Amino acid sequence: MKDALLLVDLINDFRHEDADALLASFRARHDGMTDAIAGARHRKIPIVYASDDEGVWDGDAPRLVRRAIDEGRGRELVAAIAPQKGDRFVVKPRYSAFDHTPLVLILRELEIERILLAGAATEMCVVQTAIDARELGFKVTVLVDACASVDARDERLALEYLERVVGALLERTGR
Repeated sequence: MKDALLLVDLINDFRHEDADALLASFRARHDGMTDAIAGARHRKIPIVYASDDEGVWDGDAPRLVRRAIDEGRGRELVAAIAPQKGDRFVVKPRYSAFDHTPLVLILRELEIERILLAGAATEMCVVQTAIDARELGFKVTVLVDACASVDARDERLALEYLERVVGALLERTGR
C-alpha cells in the first residue's frame, strides 16, 4: 500500500483568533510532528503540505512559508518542519485540504492509497480533511501526536468521531 504524509496547516504564523491555544498545543506536539516528517523522509514517503491561503489567493506557497518563519509567533517551530525540496504544497481556501484544491489529483498521480494525516487544528481542518479523504476512497491514519488543537475536549470528540463513524485509524506514539 502506498502512503503519503499530508500536513494540514502546519505552516502557520499564529496571528489569528485561536492562536494562543493552538500555539501552546503546537509546542506540546512539535516532537510528534518532527518525528512524522523525519519518518516519512526516511521511508521516502511523499510529503504534501496544505496550508490556508490567509486571504491572499495567489498560490504563493514560498511566501506563506517565509512569512510564518520570518514574522510568525512560532517561527522556530515552523522552521523545523518547513517543506524541503521535492515536497508538494497546496494552498487551501477552506477547512478541508481537498476543498477547491488539486490535492486529489496529486495523490492519484502518486497512486496513494493511505494518507498519514497530521496538522492543526485537529478538531477543525484535520477532521474535515480526514472526512473528505475517506469520502474520496483513501484510507486515513491520523497521527494524533502530530496534531495540534485549540480545545482538548473538541479534539477528543473529533478523534472519536473519526475513528467510530468515519473509519479512520488513530495512531499514537505516546509523545
